[in-house]
Amino acid sequence: MSANGSPVAAARRAALLLDTKCMLGEGATWCAQTGRFYWTDIEGARLWRHDPSDGRSTFWRMHERLATFALCADPHYLLLGLATHLAFFDLATGETRRIVDVEPGLNTRVNDGRCDRQGRFVFGTKDEGTPLRPVGGFYRLNHDLSLERLPLPAPAISNSIAFSPDGATMYYCDSPMREIRVCDYRADGSVANHRLFTRLTDATGEPDGSTVDRDGGLWNAQWGGGRVVRYGPDGVETERVDVPTAQPSCVALGGPQLGTLYITSARCALDAAALAGDKRAGGVFVATPGRRGLPEPVFQGAPA
Repeated sequence: MSANGSPVAAARRAALLLDTKCMLGEGATWCAQTGRFYWTDIEGARLWRHDPSDGRSTFWRMHERLATFALCADPHYLLLGLATHLAFFDLATGETRRIVDVEPGLNTRVNDGRCDRQGRFVFGTKDEGTPLRPVGGFYRLNHDLSLERLPLPAPAISNSIAFSPDGATMYYCDSPMREIRVCDYRADGSVANHRLFTRLTDATGEPDGSTVDRDGGLWNAQWGGGRVVRYGPDGVETERVDVPTAQPSCVALGGPQLGTLYITSARCALDAAALAGDKRAGGVFVATPGRRGLPEPVFQGAPA
């Protein structure tokens, strides 16, 4: 049973796929068009790509921390959410084209992001100060490359951005609050009725990156909790996957049938003693949860 008394499927256990030892692995993204898995090491300032067909992994070094990114309608490009700005990235040449600065003058950086079902990039920021303060924001990069702030509460650490299969619901969170929120998200881009979706009931863990399956379930990586939890559209936990590392950070459903759960993780914030007992921290893990995902929406804007 879950902590709220609802039935939960038996926990599955993820297995290590790649021992990449990322400092802060994030941004798990499956590209259905190419059959490749992408992710970022934020603190390592690297964009990673893994090709399951031949087992090869490659990476690109970034000129600053890469927090999040999105696939583009033009497969030669990615949309990058770097620490201070958004940019297009040419996968063939490594060229970066700046689009717009984000929160200039604030001690924040870009954090989590996903495309909505209309192909616009929605992302949030996080405070870089100590102690953390809710001074960030949630934003959308539109097709015409204009940037707008969404009327949602300011987060200290934005995360869990995802969209329901029909695109009418947006999920998001401020991680230290230990709850995931939801709002109505209309095709014209307006948002309304932001409200609680679910609260974490385990003693440990904060909500981090999420993805949505084709049945409308939200899969959430829970930082510090060593688990990924699936919630039904009603916010009730239905399944979980145990991850053999302390800090799972983001998830994507990929593979040929979109039935493989890819899970990134992190080493940062773990001291030497913790790392001695968590040698696979920063790796990429996989599980087969028995659910299938949806193709990742791609950004419909284009470089000039």
